[in-house]
Amino acid sequence: MAGPTSPHLVIPLMLWGESSPSHCISAIQISHDHCTLVTGSHDGQLCVWVMDPNTYKATPKCLLVGHTASIVCLVAAKNTLEMECIVSSSENGEMCTWDLIDGQCIESVKLPQIHSHIQSYSFGGTEDASLFCIGNYPEILVIDPFTLEIIMNLTSRVHPDWMAAIHVLRPTRRQDDVVLGLTTSGVVKVWTVGAQDLNNLGEPVLEHESKQIRCLSATSMTCCLYNQRTVIIVSPKYWQIYDAGDFSLLCSMASRQGESWVGGDFLATDRVIVWNNAGTGFIYRLPTNCVVESKDFHNKSSEEDFPFLYCVLKLADEQKFPCPPSIRCSLVVKGDGRLVKLLLRGDANGRVSVFSIPEVTDNQLEQIQQLDFDNPPIMNPQSCSSLADAWDAIYPKPVGVLSHVDNNISVTASLYITTQNRLVCGRADGSIVLVNGLATLKSLLLQQSQNDLQNMLTLEGHTSRVTCLLYPYQLHTRYDPVQLVSGGADFTLCLWDISSGTLLQKFCVQVGEIAQLLVPPANSSPRILQCICSVAKDHSVSLISLKERKCVLLASRHLFPVTCIKWRPLDDFMMVACSDGTLYVWQMETGQLDRVVHGMSAEEILNACDESVSIVPSFQEGGLANPAVHFFRGLKHRNISAIRHAALRGLNQLQHASASGHHDSGDHAKDRGVPLTIQGLRSNASEKEFHAVFFDAEALVVQLLHEEYSLMSPNTLETHGLINQSEYQKVAALTHSASPDAQKKIADFLGKVKDKAGDMERRLKDKDKHGILAKVRESAENMQHKIQSRSDAGASVRSSERGAEDDGLSNNENVRQRQIPHTLPNDWSLTMEIAQLLLSLLHGWTLDKDLDHACQNRLGLAKPKSPVCFGLISRSGHMMLMLPTWPAGEPVDHFTSFGHWAISSTLTTNHLLAIVALSNTLMSMNSAAFTDGKIIRQFPPREIARSSEDRKGEESSMVLDVQTKQGWSLMATLHCVLLPDKVQELQLLHNSSVLEVFRKAQIEMLARRWQDRCLEIREAAQALLLAELERVGVDGRKSLVDKWATFLPTYADPFTIIGSSLSVGSNAANLTGSGTQNLSIPSQQWGSDGSSPARPTGEYEAEEDHDDEDDGEDVALRRPNRSMELKRRQATSVVLLGVIGAEFGQDVGENKRTGEADPRKKKTVEGFGLGPNQNLARLTSKALTYLLLAPATPKLPLHTSLRRAAIDLIGRGFTVWEPHLDVSKVLLSMLELCCEGDKLIPSMSYGLPLSPAADSCRTSRHALTLIATARPAAFITTMAREVARYITLQQNAQALNVNLANTTLARAKPEILRVIELLIDKMQADISDLLVEVTDIVLHCVDHGHLKGRSLSEVFPSLCRFSQITHCSSSRRIAVGSRNGSLALYELRGQKCQYIQAHNAEITACAFSPDGKNLASYSSTENRLSFWQQSATGVFGLGAVQTRCVKTYTTDPVPQCVRPGSTIPLRMARLQWHSGKTVAIMLSDGSETRYHL
Repeated sequence: MAGPTSPHLVIPLMLWGESSPSHCISAIQISHDHCTLVTGSHDGQLCVWVMDPNTYKATPKCLLVGHTASIVCLVAAKNTLEMECIVSSSENGEMCTWDLIDGQCIESVKLPQIHSHIQSYSFGGTEDASLFCIGNYPEILVIDPFTLEIIMNLTSRVHPDWMAAIHVLRPTRRQDDVVLGLTTSGVVKVWTVGAQDLNNLGEPVLEHESKQIRCLSATSMTCCLYNQRTVIIVSPKYWQIYDAGDFSLLCSMASRQGESWVGGDFLATDRVIVWNNAGTGFIYRLPTNCVVESKDFHNKSSEEDFPFLYCVLKLADEQKFPCPPSIRCSLVVKGDGRLVKLLLRGDANGRVSVFSIPEVTDNQLEQIQQLDFDNPPIMNPQSCSSLADAWDAIYPKPVGVLSHVDNNISVTASLYITTQNRLVCGRADGSIVLVNGLATLKSLLLQQSQNDLQNMLTLEGHTSRVTCLLYPYQLHTRYDPVQLVSGGADFTLCLWDISSGTLLQKFCVQVGEIAQLLVPPANSSPRILQCICSVAKDHSVSLISLKERKCVLLASRHLFPVTCIKWRPLDDFMMVACSDGTLYVWQMETGQLDRVVHGMSAEEILNACDESVSIVPSFQEGGLANPAVHFFRGLKHRNISAIRHAALRGLNQLQHASASGHHDSGDHAKDRGVPLTIQGLRSNASEKEFHAVFFDAEALVVQLLHEEYSLMSPNTLETHGLINQSEYQKVAALTHSASPDAQKKIADFLGKVKDKAGDMERRLKDKDKHGILAKVRESAENMQHKIQSRSDAGASVRSSERGAEDDGLSNNENVRQRQIPHTLPNDWSLTMEIAQLLLSLLHGWTLDKDLDHACQNRLGLAKPKSPVCFGLISRSGHMMLMLPTWPAGEPVDHFTSFGHWAISSTLTTNHLLAIVALSNTLMSMNSAAFTDGKIIRQFPPREIARSSEDRKGEESSMVLDVQTKQGWSLMATLHCVLLPDKVQELQLLHNSSVLEVFRKAQIEMLARRWQDRCLEIREAAQALLLAELERVGVDGRKSLVDKWATFLPTYADPFTIIGSSLSVGSNAANLTGSGTQNLSIPSQQWGSDGSSPARPTGEYEAEEDHDDEDDGEDVALRRPNRSMELKRRQATSVVLLGVIGAEFGQDVGENKRTGEADPRKKKTVEGFGLGPNQNLARLTSKALTYLLLAPATPKLPLHTSLRRAAIDLIGRGFTVWEPHLDVSKVLLSMLELCCEGDKLIPSMSYGLPLSPAADSCRTSRHALTLIATARPAAFITTMAREVARYITLQQNAQALNVNLANTTLARAKPEILRVIELLIDKMQADISDLLVEVTDIVLHCVDHGHLKGRSLSEVFPSLCRFSQITHCSSSRRIAVGSRNGSLALYELRGQKCQYIQAHNAEITACAFSPDGKNLASYSSTENRLSFWQQSATGVFGLGAVQTRCVKTYTTDPVPQCVRPGSTIPLRMARLQWHSGKTVAIMLSDGSETRYHL
């Protein structure tokens, strides 16, 4: 399924008001089960209706918003009983595929072809349909309804022309399909489409037959489904019946004067229904020569034998509308065998009429013929439904944004000022009302909320309705923050001071209604920077200076309406595009019209304006770097050669950019959101505004955490475990050089500087007789505090501007205040009130009475007043907006407990994510709650002397804090774990309607947010996904594996997917080339924009170079045809199967259903368990490893949420994936990502979003911790092996010319030390078995200079917890006793290591003598103590150093009380030298035994 458009989690809701939106119906479609009706309007909206299949009464459910032009065609996307998906097409070429069950826009595209008619047809009678489209183009396009890509092109070889009508059918006793087409000039064409045509993608299919008939500008053509021998063709003047065999005319009927036929269909072999442009349906009986079963078929008709009109379908109160009604005939066979025939009519006033077509027998027809038939019987509709009628039936009435002020005056323009929380509403009477936005929403939506009308401000200045509003400061800070600009239908423009409510200036320079207000770009001239741009309906554009209070430019020579305004500030140009395609180029400073451009030149100039131009003076070289600048210089001076040169230069730059190296473009800093936005919407320009309220859950979480962290010092942040500054600095210091000489020099230099500064200060004090110096110092300190406070507030803006370049790791202040939207208010209570409102609206009230009581009394939430009309934002900004009419009369308690969760699975997922994320955020804060309408906020107590009363108050506040955190925890638990069971219990108790089904959270959406940019939403998605996987049980998880494993990239033979066989190369290059295509998903969740089309395989292979796989397997990757949605599902399958394998891998064992007919499932779905067949675990681990190891490319950047998800899942399920992984590559790759964050990285509990590189670093650190704690032996042995390779390379580095400082193992030393220290703290028993390897790793990471003057216990105390390790500072040697009885002697001076087989069993302890000459080793298993000495051989002791045993003692056995089972304590026994010749064995029970050398 498609994910949301915005990377943020945005939750919309609607305030509709008491009057319904207009809905001028232009297209209509009904499902086969007559339960769902969809209407399209001339304004571009779609309305989904729920229809009663018995009474045919329709109730509007929701609006689908996204088209920008009139809807022309509606057609079902699948041939199923329920209309699950529908495709809409508008008159400007836009096509959208909508999921009616979920409310999402699955796919959208804008084609150059504009369709006039679309027929849905299923090849071979399957459910999967294809769309046959015709329009103002000479082909028939066959389009896939879910990808909206052209899969076939039916063209003409004879008389190519626009197609007027088509019909697709499969003749009986034939295996191919026939397409009948009729051109506007009356040529019938026949195409035969077989299986070979479907496989030859891109090959045009030519017609097989064609014939000229006498029918011009036909509107519809339908073949009789009962006999497939007759065809009805409807044109404006005639409807005609033709023989399908030779297309000879059988009969014809002319239209009435002043009317024209629109469409028709067969009701039976001898009955047809035809309708006209007035919306009236006529039912005819055909003459006998048109009936195949008649003996007179195809004979010449007699004068008496003509079509017999026996019924008219017409409205009783027929009205004339400017737009003709939309008609559709529906013939459906019910389950009981009845053939139901309906005629649907949609009118311009939004009314849907349903006519039930009567069944008239031949006997009844004969009786009707005997009557006077000048006026045939008229049938009225069986039911009529409209938006207005449904709106009138609602009680209480839906609220509007100003319902609490004055509901009689409609709102015509609105604006929400985020920085001031003020909602500005322009009304129809010319007044402007300013109210508190959040207080208004709370009073309208929540119970126990009071109307706050004291702060309302009314501005009076316009004499007619207000048409547009602009708050310039919200768009750019160069404007005055108290100025507001409004435009009205009285041709005036008003400048207001919203702090005092006064009218500063009224401009009347245009003679038309003000349609739009704009702001010039930031790189304009100083004079233009203080202007705003006004567009009026008299086709004029003006620049009004707010500083000079006058008109700077009036562009009023446009002959057609203005459609677009583009700027070229460096050239002082303003380009105005009109609806006729003309472009007017104006000089802003002089106000002169420079030129008028038409045609392609106008389009090229507009496109050139979209290019980015550096803001530098024109005399600099950079000012002419962009070819667009050259283009406009040539345009300004009318130099054709300069224009041509600029075009060539632009092409060269474009080619150079496409051929340049790949850059990391994934998961960059995204658009910063604001927690609350109120936006005015309207169906068309002539009606009042409705209001959409958008809550950005991610921005709300970020703002709450920002305010929380800004109150903490760095020490407090570290105390709460949010940052690890001291720990990181301590570990990182060990890896750096520690030369005593360098330290001494630095200390001496600093001492000299300090002495010099002291001398200068004494001299100034001697001269300062009036205390001026002290005053200056005091004022400087005050100024420093002010600057520091302001810099703290601005640090967030700076860090957000740096984006990915700073890694988000600069310092503590930047870490605490990073990436905060600068437009957000600094008022803590405002952010908390937004959270209170959102949680109050989303909470599932009445599901848990105790929790409801706690929410109202302790947490301060409030119940909604009425059912909330939520919305859903899907791809490309398309929206689903619930209407208050469905379900009608629903109580609030029923809505909050059940109806809320029965709307859409995507909506349920988004709301649950927001609730859980916000609850966890508030739970992590210091007692954040809302009580009695006030924000309760408790801060950590200061460290000052407190009385007993103060201590009692603190104890009571601590109790309240615990209760508050418990309340937020219960709220998160209810919605994360208990919600499905609670809703099901309530549904069984109240016997809810069958139409209302609980829509559970979408598992694939949660999987895509597994590594969301916002940590709180990430953790909420993980918790919800794991809870849902736990709830579905073993069988549910196995069915999920069966479903998603078909999309998993595989390292095996070619496969078959979605019914089409597709072979992909047989080498590693093919895998990596296509693998990136399938795994770098163009989705908002996976870090790209989703707008790039699919490309051929060779192009991907040519773009990317990847390492070959070590296992040498032949590789094949599943590559779905042309579908970006299928590519997205491949990424989802990797993450989802990775989660199932990591968390529930052992219960998804081998697939026992060996009788599967699908060979893919036999080869793929076999389990993650430890059995002999682990194919699924192997394939999943290969895919995860590929995502981790693949180099950065434009398709798979280095820092994306998809790659982070792979890293996290490898860490979580390392025990499952380990048999199939190259552990060395995995660890080194994760360490490489950690190297990029060589500065301070916050902990996993730090909630504010990080830059992509920092987030990848933090995720890699967490994954390394999970791997090391899950398999400490594998981690240590792998790292020790890599250290040994590094040392070998180091010895030959000069010969090999290798820079070791850039290797991963050299740069990741702090991270390796951190993991080793963690393992020593938590996994002592496992570490004690591998002490030699651990010592190798530690000595590689720690700079040996630290061990010159300090002992190992001071440098790395964790390692000295083991008695098997000893260090001698004087001789600079380290001895380590191993499990196999050998001693490892490290010579730090020469960086050498010597191994001695000291004992035949595990060494328990060892210790150097104080002078470093002797070494004692002890094995409690062998009961043996040995003394060792080192001596140099050769003359004068210059030979090799040898270590020999000088004395051995047999010791007493260790008592059983000291041997606690199999666990090896760190200090079961240790050696202690008392002198240079005496050593004592000290046991853990306190006993001591001394031995002499």
